[in-house]
Amino acid sequence: MDHIDNYFKERRSVRKFMDREVPDSMIDSIIERAMKAPTTGNMQLYTVVISREEEALEKLRPLHFNQPASMGAKALLTVCADFNRFSRWCEVSGAVPGYDNFLSFISAMLDATIFAQQIVTIAETEGLGTCYLGTVTYNADQISDILELPDMVVPVACIALGWPEDEGEATERLSLEAVRCFEKYPKFSDDEVKRLYVAKDDYPANAKYVKENHKESLAQVFTDIRYPKAMNEEFSMRFLELLKQKRFL
Repeated sequence: MDHIDNYFKERRSVRKFMDREVPDSMIDSIIERAMKAPTTGNMQLYTVVISREEEALEKLRPLHFNQPASMGAKALLTVCADFNRFSRWCEVSGAVPGYDNFLSFISAMLDATIFAQQIVTIAETEGLGTCYLGTVTYNADQISDILELPDMVVPVACIALGWPEDEGEATERLSLEAVRCFEKYPKFSDDEVKRLYVAKDDYPANAKYVKENHKESLAQVFTDIRYPKAMNEEFSMRFLELLKQKRFL
């Protein structure tokens, strides 16, 4: 069991990959095992689109801002919240589906997210490297067009997959105290909140970001540069519009 414990303690995202193919049979095996993940009502409201042909990757990479992980990965796995397949099954079985609503999207999104993480865990225990590309929801509308996703199918996660060239970079994490509570949500004082984030504020790489961006704190790097309000609002509106187009709103 030590190797399992070490995996979870030491896991890292990988952004540099070797020029070595990942066999289709290996990807299929990973996905098949990931399908044992829990889902809403056992409906399995997800689909994963595997992109590995260079032509397809060239179209997707710019939508992921040409992140290093997207450029070197041998496959991009776009995991989608999918109520299309289940709704069609209902219709051909003489049932009337009522899943064109926001709650149904949330159910499918949760299924897809849990499924995606199961893929990541299994792939990494097989020796592969992975990295989530958070940009999938930024450009979900264009990704949807490229992958020809039908109504009630929305991309919610993308996994860069390949053989790791290195171990990836270690990253800091909050303490257990910051995320675990009992019975009720704690009422932290300002000083307590600052203390909880010391691990991030004092992390050398983060201190470097603050200095390079001429900011007063790491929090300002997040609010002013990495995830500013204007950007969040723009991509929010685009994603909401996509949910309307896909009949979830």
